[in-house]
Amino acid sequence: MTSPAPNPRAARSNAPSRPKGQGQWALGYTEPLNANERMKKDQNGLDVRDRILNLYPQTGFDGIDPQDLRGRFRWWGLYTQRRPGISGGRTAVLEPEELDDRYFMQRIRLDGGRLTSDQLRVIGDISTRYGRDVADVTDRQNIQLHWIRIEDVPAIWGALEAAGMTVEESCGDTPRVILGCPLAGVDEDEVIDATGVIDEVVGRFVGDRSLSNLPRKFKSAMSGCADQCTLHEINDIAFVGVVHPELGAGYDLWVGGGLSTNPKLGVRLGAFVTPDRVAEVWHGVIQLFRDYGYRRMRTRARLKFLVADMGVEWVRSTLEKEYLASPLPDGPPPPPPRNEGRDHIGIHRQRDGRFAVGFAPRAGRVSGTILTAVADLADRFGQGRIRATTMQKLVILDVPESDLDALEAELAELDLVVKPSVFRRSTMACTGIEFCKLAIVETKGNARDLILELERRLPDFDEPIGININGCPNACARFQVADIGLKGSLVPDDNGEMVEGFQVHLGGHLGTRSRLGRKSRGLKVTADGLVDYVVGLLETYQANRAEGDTFADWAEHADEALLTAPSHGGSGGAT
Repeated sequence: MTSPAPNPRAARSNAPSRPKGQGQWALGYTEPLNANERMKKDQNGLDVRDRILNLYPQTGFDGIDPQDLRGRFRWWGLYTQRRPGISGGRTAVLEPEELDDRYFMQRIRLDGGRLTSDQLRVIGDISTRYGRDVADVTDRQNIQLHWIRIEDVPAIWGALEAAGMTVEESCGDTPRVILGCPLAGVDEDEVIDATGVIDEVVGRFVGDRSLSNLPRKFKSAMSGCADQCTLHEINDIAFVGVVHPELGAGYDLWVGGGLSTNPKLGVRLGAFVTPDRVAEVWHGVIQLFRDYGYRRMRTRARLKFLVADMGVEWVRSTLEKEYLASPLPDGPPPPPPRNEGRDHIGIHRQRDGRFAVGFAPRAGRVSGTILTAVADLADRFGQGRIRATTMQKLVILDVPESDLDALEAELAELDLVVKPSVFRRSTMACTGIEFCKLAIVETKGNARDLILELERRLPDFDEPIGININGCPNACARFQVADIGLKGSLVPDDNGEMVEGFQVHLGGHLGTRSRLGRKSRGLKVTADGLVDYVVGLLETYQANRAEGDTFADWAEHADEALLTAPSHGGSGGAT
């Protein structure tokens, strides 16, 4: 039983109008209202570890309890893969056991995206030894492996933990990985180094059983990055580096961001958090979410819905009165980001005179062999420090200026590009139908082909353009905040047959003026017509934009006919 007693302080909160019957623990709803809540009440998700290590490798896949397999395993980063050969049209009609393959995706938690060369070498070895030499760098700074057998999990976890890594709470209704800037501690322009506060929160609270049964996942970001690369606008909680005129460097507090099927951008609480109070405030917000978050319907169980319903004033008041030792001072908003791209690709001077070198795989897809080679390069040219970014990219730190050309050349031999095209640089893709049971369309291959064709057909296009490809509506690749966001769906082709394709969202942006992309029911394109459509769209943008318009600016106000059926670029118009 992980439900707490009803919060006696709840009655004193000055709430505007609390939604009733949503399963909030703080309002006395401690009896589970759905199967997921029952599963968590029956046993804490963290407790499945012993069975994963000591029971199921002996029983094999067929001996795994279904509640563990499709529930508690996620607390340790394990998801069953999609059975090969099942089309996207069957995703929503088959039962979970019909979609399950006998293999797993294993997510490795990397708070702040930090890796040593030895750690990356261990991940590379696991991928080649146990995972068919496949690995993905995610947009939340994790690394995911595929084709993992339950029989091999004890050896995999043993290798990871011996190297100082963990898979604990990398999925599930838990505090997920904490995003941090890849250049934390080395960037010349950073407002504040958040490395210490990330480590404090992880050390104190990851694995805390009082926080391992949340209404849904809880995503965090902590950074003083001048580029604001941790995307504070779309996290449940974010600490954004600012300088208070009297209290010095600290953090502006944001809450309630998140995408998926009901996207909402985060909001400022107007509160300034000094570094010594970050752990207390983070703990306060996650407890508020645990106690007041909605548990009746999982589709409304994220913090963003509570924040939207109750408002900023209630959230801050409740946080300060019920969960903090003292109120927070008001503080200034963060400055505009230094770089709207936020990806740390390329060569950047560190404060010590050495250089950080960021490079781009193709939409995050790599292999264990490549990861091992990157680890070797980090030792040869740097000091063994590697970072993952929130844009599915990697960075090697501490490279002397004299070695930059040699490192860039050796990375290029691995198909890892330091100076990529705008298309290679800013195209992301989720796992897609290849492995994901929720996906409707293929993503990684479509991303690869799209990059190659755009580089071939638009070689002189050099303006930043983010293209995010998602296999389903759940926004793992953040399609709503991309210049061109592609949500996997079934769409009619010219013959009226339903085929793999995408709902198109245009003009999304995170940065100086964050907004969600423009969606129109007519903006749909088949997978086969995707390249022609995007080429035509980008050529139409170049021909019709006003002076100074970014693509997002233009797409926001362009006539819908231009977006639905671009007149340049061939026969790739949307259906």
